[in-house]
Amino acid sequence: MTTPYTPPEVWTWDSESGGRFASINRPIAGATHDKVLPVGTHPFQLYSLATPNGVKVTVMFEELLAAGHSGAEYDAWLINIGDGDQFGSGFVEVNPNSKIPALMDRSGETPVRVFESAAILLHLAERFGAFLGRPEDRPEMLSWLFWQMGSAPYLGGGFGHFYAYAPEKWQYPIDRFAMEVKRQLDVLDRNLAERRFMTGDDYTIADMAIWAWYGQLALGRLYEAGKFLDVESYTHVQRWAKEIDARPAVQRGRMVNRPFGKPETQLHERHAASDFDTNTQDKLAPDAS
Repeated sequence: MTTPYTPPEVWTWDSESGGRFASINRPIAGATHDKVLPVGTHPFQLYSLATPNGVKVTVMFEELLAAGHSGAEYDAWLINIGDGDQFGSGFVEVNPNSKIPALMDRSGETPVRVFESAAILLHLAERFGAFLGRPEDRPEMLSWLFWQMGSAPYLGGGFGHFYAYAPEKWQYPIDRFAMEVKRQLDVLDRNLAERRFMTGDDYTIADMAIWAWYGQLALGRLYEAGKFLDVESYTHVQRWAKEIDARPAVQRGRMVNRPFGKPETQLHERHAASDFDTNTQDKLAPDAS
């Protein structure tokens, strides 16, 4: 930074200073407007967007369905955070933190809300007894799952913000967060040098959570930063990321609640398996988006 900054005695919010995505953040909680959330016919109602945190959950749903868990059918509704959908009263009732993804589990007599992506993954994994790995590996699996939750703010809110989204490029924060992201990639690479998946031979929710962020980073999909971070040098992460990326359920999960990218990869809402064949953006009328 070329201009020294002296923090004021009391910080005040300047809503114009947040850069490209200033409108999605504010220093207070709660709803800004009344908006009732839609409810479909399936046991699970997901309100999300295909960011890495959203992709974790849609991949999980598609993996459950691919594994034969028909009770995991879900409706996925698009929450456009650029338009402020996350501040609607209905969404805030499901997630008071106003972040995607948010889930309403209506499979029982009383609807249950679940928010935070790792909590949703764990809720679904326990509900269906799937993708938890071996019981003896549970502490290891949970450790990696929550490692991801603790690490992603450095990758997304730190590196991604200053490298890709901040209104100006500043060397100090980019260097600081790039160093931490590369350290985290090295942590993963060393672990995956000895294991097929994060905890061994079993593909688990820890892999889904970490892949959504670091796997997609390794595959060049986040922030256009692959060359800058030399992601190809993390050979074990590359091998793992490509194996997971090839899974059909993962490919479907990446499409759900996606309003960006190639039209054939965008499935704004998902209400049935057939939607992947009939309702992607390239197959809709121009005025149906």
